[in-house]
Amino acid sequence: MILDSIKSFERYLNIHASFSKVLEFLKKNDLHSIGEGKYIIEENNIWCTVSITEGKDEADVQLEVHDSFIDIHVVLEGSEIIGFRDRSKCLGVEVKYDEATDTAFLKERPEAYVSYSDDNFVICFPQDCHAPLIGNGPIRKAVFKVRL
Repeated sequence: MILDSIKSFERYLNIHASFSKVLEFLKKNDLHSIGEGKYIIEENNIWCTVSITEGKDEADVQLEVHDSFIDIHVVLEGSEIIGFRDRSKCLGVEVKYDEATDTAFLKERPEAYVSYSDDNFVICFPQDCHAPLIGNGPIRKAVFKVRL
């Protein structure tokens, strides 16, 4: 997991070849002014979804994990707490993996929490089980999906 300011995203371009396409999208689009919806950056490989979701109570969120994509969560308005747990500490017993959405929901609870707000981002890798959208009030955010 990486937490930083969106202004510093360039620092992470060497992590994955497709991060440069995310940066190009960020430079061409003002995330604060684009509407809710899905924006295709590279068909089937990179996209951005902008949404507004009411923050949830910690007890109402589940850890999720992805096998094929890296998530880049960017808070645009509001404040979000995201829970984490190292995937190696999750049993994964009786967990249904949905290949179409590249998501499995786990029964374990987060072991750590990070709070972040406007123009900060969190990168979640497949080893990072995460429970997003913990908070109060509306959270406007963009989530980039980047195929491994």
